[in-house]
Amino acid sequence: MDRRRFLKTGAGVTAAGALASPAIAQGRITWNLPTAFPKNAPGVGTNVQTFAARVAAMSDGRLSFTIYGAGELVPPFGVEDAVQAGNAPVGHGPTYYAAGKNPALHWFTGVPFGMTSNEHFAWLRWGGGQEIWDAIYAQRGLKPFYSGNSNTQSGGWFKREIGSVADLSGLNMRIAGLGGEIYRKLGVNAVLMPPPEIFQALQSGAIDAAEWVGPMLDQAFGLQKLTNICHVPAFNEPGAGLAVVFNDAAWAELSPDLQAICEAAAYAAALEAQAQFDYFNARAMADLTAQGVRFLPFPDDVIAALKGAWGEVQDELTAANPDVATVRGSYDAYLAQARDYAGAMTLPLLAGRL
Repeated sequence: MDRRRFLKTGAGVTAAGALASPAIAQGRITWNLPTAFPKNAPGVGTNVQTFAARVAAMSDGRLSFTIYGAGELVPPFGVEDAVQAGNAPVGHGPTYYAAGKNPALHWFTGVPFGMTSNEHFAWLRWGGGQEIWDAIYAQRGLKPFYSGNSNTQSGGWFKREIGSVADLSGLNMRIAGLGGEIYRKLGVNAVLMPPPEIFQALQSGAIDAAEWVGPMLDQAFGLQKLTNICHVPAFNEPGAGLAVVFNDAAWAELSPDLQAICEAAAYAAALEAQAQFDYFNARAMADLTAQGVRFLPFPDDVIAALKGAWGEVQDELTAANPDVATVRGSYDAYLAQARDYAGAMTLPLLAGRL
């Protein structure tokens, strides 16, 4: 796979007005759709393409989207800002890229020691998560839909093996989400940078380690060319949810059948992403192992320290933000049930299968 092909971005940010106006001809609507990822990146980039293709097919072309990759129209971390401002009618990415607006947004992407991808969608669909998500996004004039998940992720690629908590002190690490906050408590200099910048930063020595996604995307981004040490799994982010987010005013312009098509297309894209990540992560891990990559577990003391740091971080956020308290209460209630179920059913099944 040609890493440069999908990492290539556009020349810069286009004037806001170029994003705002839909093209409407003979009852047909074409909307610009910026994504936070390189649009050809496996899994995360193809997810939005699947959504757009499904909408166009199911609507018989009455609604279609022109997809722009990260940086082509708006910066990777600015997609939701553009949608909120009305400069784009719809956008795509993980909600936690906009968590500076509200830290509760982390729970709709993924949090440390949290749910698996299946559990996360179950909570959103049946456990009240979507209703809380809708209410929080309505504060900013947005309408969100779940569109997929990365499934279990890699903990990170490291220039040197992590043998204890002491090895984390002073480490410069690219890491997203609340995982960065728990690593900071252990002495890591956690750095958030857009995905296209990860390879160069790790290659140049600007960072010592990088957490990205999992074997499929990590391989596609070429991280195995820079180090053969990958610690797994990502306790900092068990899986990362993806979302298609509409501007409320734009959403209201759509007829009820087009709204239903968009919702169905997001769920269809989510199902395809689940299978894509599971299948190609397994293949990529086998390929990387054959190339000499060492997939290593984290030491017990590191796991315990990360878990302790997570307790501190979530308590701090809960005390400071009522939306965090609301979403955490709902999330944790289902997580406790899911943990018991997995312990009785899923874990013994997997252990017996090994």
